[in-house]
Amino acid sequence: MTAEPRKGDLVPAPRPDAPLLQVDDLHVRFRVRGQDVRAVNGLSYTLAEGETVAILGESGSGKSVAAQAVMGILDTPPARVERGSVRLRGVELLGLPERRRRAYRADRIAMIFQDALTALNPVFTVGDQLREMYRVHRGLGRRAARDRAVELMERVRIPSAARRLGDHPHQFSGGMRQRIMIAMALALEPDVLIADEPTTALDVTVQAQIMRLLAGLQDELTMGMVLITHDLGVVAGVADRIVVMYAGSVAEQSPARDLYARPAHPYTRGLLASVPRLDRRGGPLVPIAGAPPDPAALPPGCPFHPRCPRAEAVCAVERPPLVTVAPGHDAACHFAAEVHAEQEVPGAGSV
Repeated sequence: MTAEPRKGDLVPAPRPDAPLLQVDDLHVRFRVRGQDVRAVNGLSYTLAEGETVAILGESGSGKSVAAQAVMGILDTPPARVERGSVRLRGVELLGLPERRRRAYRADRIAMIFQDALTALNPVFTVGDQLREMYRVHRGLGRRAARDRAVELMERVRIPSAARRLGDHPHQFSGGMRQRIMIAMALALEPDVLIADEPTTALDVTVQAQIMRLLAGLQDELTMGMVLITHDLGVVAGVADRIVVMYAGSVAEQSPARDLYARPAHPYTRGLLASVPRLDRRGGPLVPIAGAPPDPAALPPGCPFHPRCPRAEAVCAVERPPLVTVAPGHDAACHFAAEVHAEQEVPGAGSV
């Protein structure tokens, strides 16, 4: 029997006509050793039902912090959401009491974490961890929860699912652990799935299997997916739209095909040029010079200007706004229109 809801547990009613997920002007800060670390600086994007939005960028660009802020699982302190909005079907999630926010997590919005071995509890069997989802969120009895856990493991194509319920996470391979994480995230059939580097540390064959599995489950459940990654190859085959982050803010956002064919930000062009491609054999790769800025000491003007081959004096003093260069295609660069008008990045379509 489930407990009676408390007065503070009531959840606002979603609006079917509202966007599935809408993130507006999200800012996240960390207070570390007396310094403000600006991890996310005005992230905005919208996710529609059945759509995949990829959030792309180097390590330290704020991708995972933004995802944790959307989920409401940041450690506070030291983290603090300074301002912004996260709405799920029109319901503002930021500022909801924790009991109300918990009603959305896993049930309406779920997350796959980067490292399945550390995300799964090593002292409990995978069956215990899957059953808990149904017992806590659905109030199922032990036998019913076990049956649902077996069905879930079979759904993510784990062989001998019933027999492996009693195994611990370390008894599974990396790819199988990732499938367990996917199973946990999809247990309650959420509307939104956030996949944070779901193929990290997996070989390319297993990466392809995991991405095909996610795509199939997404179609089956008609859910929206936010895919967080630094891997341009993973993004190319699955994303409908791409948001490129740099130093905690949006450098560029565009339909996937347009971004690969005709990027409008020098940073995006640099990312594409630095990836090995099937149509280019031999010769050195073209790296992006320098390193991402310290989020505790971001440079003035455009945060990319110290590394940008096109930087001019204005870039060091004025932060560029997002400008539209094509329908649905925006870039935060003083020279976005010129960059977008240039010849296509060679071989970008084969990434």
